[in-house]
Amino acid sequence: MRDSLAEHFGGIDIYLFDQILRGRIAPGMRVLDAGCGGGRNLVYLLRSGYDVVAVDADPAAVEATRALAASLAPRLPSSNFAVEPIEGMTIADASVDVIISSAVLHFAQDRSHFEAMVRRMWRALAPGGLLFCRLAASTGLEDRIVPVGGGRYALPDGSERYLVSQSQLVELTKALGGALVDPIKSTIVQDRRCMATWVVRAPR
Repeated sequence: MRDSLAEHFGGIDIYLFDQILRGRIAPGMRVLDAGCGGGRNLVYLLRSGYDVVAVDADPAAVEATRALAASLAPRLPSSNFAVEPIEGMTIADASVDVIISSAVLHFAQDRSHFEAMVRRMWRALAPGGLLFCRLAASTGLEDRIVPVGGGRYALPDGSERYLVSQSQLVELTKALGGALVDPIKSTIVQDRRCMATWVVRAPR
């Protein structure tokens, strides 16, 4: 059973899986994975007939995702998977129903880069579309992180990330004109790092 589940769902983010279980990401929707990596969040979507598109700045990552799509969803053209930075995506505005950004935005160089990525994704969402983001946050670690400039911090786990606060995400949601689908959820991992789940719906 464990092997069959892994084969069907791949390494999908559990919080993304929750959105699928609740019917917010449904068959027939066009889904963009912005910063797709090797496609770990796309296995179920590809198997289930979603119209999947994806971008990543890493050519090797895009090649891996293309190979995954070719094996699971050969109907999709390879052009659906492009080597592009998120802030420079060439995908048409208002053309996708769901955008996935999982463990990507905390690699922003600074706040302007972070906001450029978010706003480019937001433009790509169709009216009523869903933006799903998992990203590093400062929540609960405020006294354990060291600023290094531009909104980036050194974390107790030894990494350096661009971090958001809960208030920053709330303010950004309002600035975009979106609405929180769920309260912002933050998961602290043994006082070493924190990941926030930010799910926003675009206005219709």
